[in-house]
Amino acid sequence: MVAQSIAYSGSTAEARVRQAGLRPTRQRVALAELLFADGDRHISAEELHEEAQRADVRVSLATVYNTLHQFTEAGMLRILPVEGSKTYFDTNTSDHHHFFVEGENRLVDIDEGPVAVSNLPCPPDGMEISHVDIMVRLRPKKR
Repeated sequence: MVAQSIAYSGSTAEARVRQAGLRPTRQRVALAELLFADGDRHISAEELHEEAQRADVRVSLATVYNTLHQFTEAGMLRILPVEGSKTYFDTNTSDHHHFFVEGENRLVDIDEGPVAVSNLPCPPDGMEISHVDIMVRLRPKKR
């Protein structure tokens, strides 16, 4: 059951889910409402699950993972692998790169325009490079 504070019928979240070609189930709409209500952001499945629990949206962590991956496949999100098992999702699907602040596990968009990448390796036969993601890792300067 979903909290009354999350509107379904005619909501922007429902329209966004439909526009992506997905069936607007209660859980998808509720998670979309949480994801997109406050503009662009970076979020992990665990963080979204915690937000859902606080909003009285009853959804399992597995459903959150599945929904985030469905939203990614539908073009609503970008997936950002950071650490071996840590993955973030970005609501800003435009081409842009990121800073990752180590120790804080925080992503920040790089807004300074295109980042030049040169000397890329040639892809194997029959393959082409579809996209290059750049993540610049940051840490405090040592004194």
